[in-house]
Amino acid sequence: MAPKIRVIIPAYNEQESIGKVIAEIPEIVSEIIVVSNNSSDDTELVAKSAGATVLRENQKGYGYACLLGMDHIAKTAPDTDIVVFLDGDYSDYPEELLILIRPIVENEMDMVIGARVANLRLSNSMTPQQVFGNWLATFLMKLFFDAKFTDLGPFRAIKYQKLLELKMEDKTYGWTVEMQLKALKQNFSYVEVPVRYRQRIGVSKVSGTIKGTVMAGFKILGWIFKYSFK
Repeated sequence: MAPKIRVIIPAYNEQESIGKVIAEIPEIVSEIIVVSNNSSDDTELVAKSAGATVLRENQKGYGYACLLGMDHIAKTAPDTDIVVFLDGDYSDYPEELLILIRPIVENEMDMVIGARVANLRLSNSMTPQQVFGNWLATFLMKLFFDAKFTDLGPFRAIKYQKLLELKMEDKTYGWTVEMQLKALKQNFSYVEVPVRYRQRIGVSKVSGTIKGTVMAGFKILGWIFKYSFK
């Protein structure tokens, strides 16, 4: 029996890219959930026209959007098997969802992270601060938890029941690292798979601004040190 897969896409003013993302998600997916994070453009209209379930989260924050998507699944589709998180900026390759879920379907892995490895990244697709931030965060996770992560990539898949067990709480920039840290603490099985990565459409709301970069850095390091001394 094919697994029931739902995709959650947080999106803030992604009218130029969201339609492309939705169009390239494999048909195996049961539902595509786009959470408009207080968008002021036509993100919601484009996503709905492309066939997605569209929710609106007026409180800005990546985690807020992800949590609303999870709440929707809990209320409407609790029999979901796998949840995939994917950005709405077209920097990932949505068709690689099939690669991402394979370790869960075939090897019963709990969680899979799409690793944006250097040889598969297009030129300038990640800023220097993103590259350094990922290196520092994953280095610290290896130091403190003997983790094998190399990336905090947002393109990821996880068994739905395992996702619920994590009791996710971060509302903003720390969502990805919180998930990985809690998976480590609860001894979930995990693996990274190499994925391609390209320049996003539009300007990043995090790495594209000094404030976003600094706030994300503080939040990520905060989560790591919090769990290191628990």
